[in-house]
Amino acid sequence: MRLRPIAALALLLAAAPIASAQGGAEPPVPNIVVILSDDMGYSDLGCFGGEVRTPHLDALAAHGVRLRQFYNTGRCCPTRASLISGLHPHQAGIGHMTNAPGNDHGDFGTPAYQGHLDAGVTTLPEVLRDAGYTTLMAGKWHLGMDDPSQYPLQRGFDRFYGLLAGATNFFQPFGNRGMTLGNDPIATGEDFYFTDAVTDYALTFLDEAEAHDDAQPFFLYLAYTAPHWPIQAPAEDIDRYRERYTAGWDALREERIARMRELGVIDEGWGLSERDGPAWDTLEPAQQEELALRMAIYAAMIDRMDQNIGRVVAQLEAMGELDNTLILFFNDNGGCAEGGRFGGGPAEELETERGYFLTVGQMWANASNTPYRLYKHYVHEGGIATPAIVHWPAGMDGDGLGGFRDQSGYLPDVMPTLLDAARIPPDDRPATAGVSLLGAWTDDAPLAERAMYWEHEGNAAIRVGSMKLVRRHAGDHTRWELYDLANDRTERHDLAGDRPEVVESLARQWQQWAGTVGVLPWRGAGAMRAAREDRP
Repeated sequence: MRLRPIAALALLLAAAPIASAQGGAEPPVPNIVVILSDDMGYSDLGCFGGEVRTPHLDALAAHGVRLRQFYNTGRCCPTRASLISGLHPHQAGIGHMTNAPGNDHGDFGTPAYQGHLDAGVTTLPEVLRDAGYTTLMAGKWHLGMDDPSQYPLQRGFDRFYGLLAGATNFFQPFGNRGMTLGNDPIATGEDFYFTDAVTDYALTFLDEAEAHDDAQPFFLYLAYTAPHWPIQAPAEDIDRYRERYTAGWDALREERIARMRELGVIDEGWGLSERDGPAWDTLEPAQQEELALRMAIYAAMIDRMDQNIGRVVAQLEAMGELDNTLILFFNDNGGCAEGGRFGGGPAEELETERGYFLTVGQMWANASNTPYRLYKHYVHEGGIATPAIVHWPAGMDGDGLGGFRDQSGYLPDVMPTLLDAARIPPDDRPATAGVSLLGAWTDDAPLAERAMYWEHEGNAAIRVGSMKLVRRHAGDHTRWELYDLANDRTERHDLAGDRPEVVESLARQWQQWAGTVGVLPWRGAGAMRAAREDRP
């Protein structure tokens, strides 16, 4: 790839060892790998208290740090918009959802709700590419597909393979939910499984980058769709979990919270949120059997993703790049309750290569989000708290590796953090809505207190310090709730009645932010699409 003269000079300077503040030699600028899972619960990974087999992510955590208070936006495409822009989703044009293939359902007729990534946004890969990085993407895009100008190659990536839309069949991608290589559709062939294919292309792109110039840093965005519906996995992975969930969600939640306390993922004093539906032992045996299978398939999808992450780590190690690669893993939203309490899609399509809207259901999502409340779509902790891991041996203080970081951060912080890691001068960066977390991640440095904001479908929150004001949109009535997350992160004890002055102050701050970024009062997607025709 041809570099701008200034970028080429910066790359040469960065590649030469320079004296650090401690008197040692600073390594070259790091490679960057961002790995995103899709619709996974907070406690699914082994290193966050889950029983799913995730040895490769667990190893990254053991030699890196886990972020206990990192947040996404509560929904898949708003998270991706914020990640790639350093802005709030509304500022990037995706205040609700990306337009699905062949329709404009995400377009509400305002700049904050266009249904695709705004053309004026400067993206993370664009900034990194200008600074000399090779920029690679494999996986789920979900930021616009109506026109090639919205595709990854036109938004800063040198190479892309994956899914432009938000979901597809894992074994048999179909129609305009098929695979794309570069700007062109590509056939999948036989023995296809999306998680494996995404990794195959990621490894190919890394090989190509090394062959082109093994001194040039790379940015790889690896966006898996596991374990987003349709819940589908290879049989050998399902078999590993076939009997694991027959005891049900009540037993699983108790098992997980005990392990989370033992690992230090959560504080001993935090209680378990209420079960969000019927007890397992009230169900008929046949229903229990089907539901246990749904969860087994879901777990198998995470297991398979972890196997593939292991392939990427092994490739980085073989290239001699693992130590100086900053790897960030997190999930795009909390566990998914779509499809009703007991899951969507016909049971007869489970363990086949058919089906599209096959889901794990609300009750298992409740267990996956142990110990938090609610799910994807919402901005209570179950919707936005994400298991996050940072691994960068060459750039991190060895003290505390394998442990936790408790500085709170969220999606708008990722871009400034990665640009700091890449040592890109401030004058060469776009404005972002976040702050750099690099010192917090690498050296456990404290962060100044600031406000963090969320809104999706009328669900809203603001967090300042440990105080969180949050509301769940329900019809025409919404009510703010107030929680002290230092003592009650499971949001069981609403303090709004006791602290009305805090509610008023935080609500005023949130409203000012909402006006600045273009949040619309939520009336339901259909009503908001209809209203766009009446706007000037």
